[in-house]
Amino acid sequence: MNENNTKILNSAVLISALGYFVDIYDLILFGVVANPSLAELGYQGSSLEPNKIFLLNMQMFGMLVGGILWGILGDKKGRLSVLFGSIFVYSIANIANGMVTNIEAYAVIRFLAGVGLAGELGAGITLVNESLSKENRGIGTMIVVAFGALGAVVAAKVHDLFDWRMAYYVGGGMGLMLLVLRVSAFESGIYKKALESNVARGNFFQLFSNWETASKYLKCIMVGLPIWSIIGLLILLSPELSKYLYLTEPMKAGNTIVACYLGLSIGDVVSGMISQWWRSRRKVVILYLGMCILTILVYVNLREISAWTFYCVSFAIGFSAGYWAIFVTQASEQFGTNIRATVTTTVPNFVRGAVIPITFAYTTFAKWMNPLYSALTVNLICILLAFWSIKTLKETFGKDLDYVE
Repeated sequence: MNENNTKILNSAVLISALGYFVDIYDLILFGVVANPSLAELGYQGSSLEPNKIFLLNMQMFGMLVGGILWGILGDKKGRLSVLFGSIFVYSIANIANGMVTNIEAYAVIRFLAGVGLAGELGAGITLVNESLSKENRGIGTMIVVAFGALGAVVAAKVHDLFDWRMAYYVGGGMGLMLLVLRVSAFESGIYKKALESNVARGNFFQLFSNWETASKYLKCIMVGLPIWSIIGLLILLSPELSKYLYLTEPMKAGNTIVACYLGLSIGDVVSGMISQWWRSRRKVVILYLGMCILTILVYVNLREISAWTFYCVSFAIGFSAGYWAIFVTQASEQFGTNIRATVTTTVPNFVRGAVIPITFAYTTFAKWMNPLYSALTVNLICILLAFWSIKTLKETFGKDLDYVE
């Protein structure tokens, strides 16, 4: 076995973990600074929530576009080129975000940031999966995602120390520093082997060439829907939803995000360990989906609680959604080398992009019912779709990845 495959903390894991840290920092920073930044631009009161959702959707739409773009490039040009290219794009966009003076510019730059953010995770996970042994790759992706989730914690704490513009500058600076100080990383040996064949690489439309492949791809996406329906609604919209919980004291959006992502990071570590113990991806996802239902039901039924209790529940919600590493890994393991980067990059970004119809469904249902129960309804629909999808997908733990479609 290649020595690179036997060492879990190899250069691919380290650079992917650092890149995902900055990725999550930027992705979540908007949720932390949205209210103060929009207030400075003149949007307050009833105009705040719709414009916040608009900017969030622009970011997620950028991730949809970027997911396809970077995914194709990852299979055609290599995993490393996408890994570093995406870090550069979202770092520059972060810096530009700190300079906006109107919502139109804000929206365009959030879109471009989304395009950049779309590439890092998929390229990193693909590189890690192909550089580690089948016994260790689950541990490698667990490290990447668990460490990356801590970027959300840093985003909230940086905002506590600086204003929203400086917080964006810090994120951009960290990304550019990572490119300058990046550790030596090597292209996947499995990918290099695929280059020697004449098989077509990075053909996105190949995923829809037949019903079996298309349905498998769509199921991979639906498995991850609850993660971002929970984060997008219950956490990023917590300042709005918490009004209906009648908290006994004001809560801070930043603290809610910190609590959620600490839970998410720990949840990813635990889910990765359980997956190694059970030698299964499917069983772990089913377990975590069950926990998602329980924590969401607790959230929407809270009344007259302290901010501390709310943060504790947010931590539990994050923990229950902590199967992101397992979700991305099993999607990557479902497909061959010539299309793997496309799948591993587009699947998580389509999940993130699903925040657009998710928030649309939420705002539509909220016209007819309490917003808490609107959020509950949307989340339960996403969880049911995920349950059905994971039950019908094949187990991929220990699967040999050296093959093409």
